Amino acid sequence: MKENSFNFEQPQQSSGFLLWQVTTLWQRKIKTTLETMHLSHSGFVLLASLLWFKEQKIEVTQTTLINHTKLDKMTVSKSLKILEKNLLLIRSENQKDTRAKTITLTNKGMQLAKKSIILVEDVDKDFFSNLNIEEIEQLNKLFIKITQGENYEI
Repeated sequence: MKENSFNFEQPQQSSGFLLWQVTTLWQRKIKTTLETMHLSHSGFVLLASLLWFKEQKIEVTQTTLINHTKLDKMTVSKSLKILEKNLLLIRSENQKDTRAKTITLTNKGMQLAKKSIILVEDVDKDFFSNLNIEEIEQLNKLFIKITQGENYEI
């Protein structure tokens, strides 16, 4: 009978467990930073994404945000309602699809997005500071490879 219930001899051999640890540590730092801006992590990601799309001159719907962020529908819906209630974004009729709403940042939302992006990018810079530029580039390529291979339902 096998004494070990795992396929690994050491936890450090499990990519999933290592990803869990890294993600937990990183999210904890991000959460602490965003609390100073009264933003949830998902709220920040949505605001930052809306600013990105605005700068790229791309019209945004809830589906656009779901596909871009990989957040689930319910999280996006709830977060958008909170952001709208806090006057950080506006949802209006979409000209191309009457079932969809176009989502745009308000000036207040744009300013908060810009301020919080600076803070989050500082956290990222510090968090990944043990890696050199080549390692960061390789890590990003691996993340892209993983996310592009995954199918997400909308």
